[in-house]
Amino acid sequence: MAESSYAEQLAELAAQEERLVFSRFDNDDAWRLGVHLVEAARSANLPVAIAIRRNGQRLFHAGLPGSTPDNDAWLDRKSAVAQRYCHSSYFVGTSFLARGRTFDEDSRLDPNLFAAHGGAFPINVRDVGCVATVAVSGLPQAEDHAFLIAHLESFLRAAG
Repeated sequence: MAESSYAEQLAELAAQEERLVFSRFDNDDAWRLGVHLVEAARSANLPVAIAIRRNGQRLFHAGLPGSTPDNDAWLDRKSAVAQRYCHSSYFVGTSFLARGRTFDEDSRLDPNLFAAHGGAFPINVRDVGCVATVAVSGLPQAEDHAFLIAHLESFLRAAG
């Protein structure tokens, strides 16, 4: 991908993070968001697993038909990236590529524990920062990311 394309993609990914900010986020919000994501995935018959974590605690997890234990491992690894960097896992992976590097080789983190592939997003609370992560796994990385963005937007719109 050309350097300008990475710059444009990073700008869009950063804009998503600036736009998708919660006014609050607690265990009940995690449950409502998780159910919202499961309903959206079920209506599209998507074979995904979904997880929401805060400070190492799993607040929500669902494995839909067609998902596998491998998806759970991807959820853990992508969520670890979003939590560590307070950016989406897709943003982090793309930022390495934009510099002509790869996350697996250049982050100095164990690739068995961290994966900078699309599908994990930081839960940012206004005036607080990153408090949790939400992740989906089961589709190609760009589709995992796009699913999260679309349904985080609809969840936040409905929440007012």
